[in-house]
Amino acid sequence: MAGNDLGGLLGGLLGGGGQSGASGGGNILGALLGALGGSGASGNGGNPLGGLLEMLTESGLADQAQSWVGTGENKPVSGEQIAGALPDETLRKVAGQNGVSPEQAADQIARTLPQAVDKLTPGGEMPAGTSLEDLIKQQSL
Repeated sequence: MAGNDLGGLLGGLLGGGGQSGASGGGNILGALLGALGGSGASGNGGNPLGGLLEMLTESGLADQAQSWVGTGENKPVSGEQIAGALPDETLRKVAGQNGVSPEQAADQIARTLPQAVDKLTPGGEMPAGTSLEDLIKQQSL
């Protein structure tokens, strides 16, 4: 399944070596981005990251999302904020795919999403015209 492949790539990007939960965070982010990619929230030609950031921005998390993309310090976000920003159905689907509760999924996303977005936007902006998989592979090298 594409979500599992994406999760593995994200886990590697987040430094799966030695960090407990890093690949789990990648798996949950992979499932989230896979779910959003299939729901029409994806922008940038197969890159659902832009759609996710837009969703967060519209939910009042613009400062946090922008800090992750920008080159400064990453502002934290809570699981409760993530849960409020994502569609309930998407969060339930992601949680089910990872064998956790929706609350646990939101907490894992809140812990790993800032770092993932930061690493996927090294120039301080969203790359255009690149698939998420290609972008992760470029940053993992």
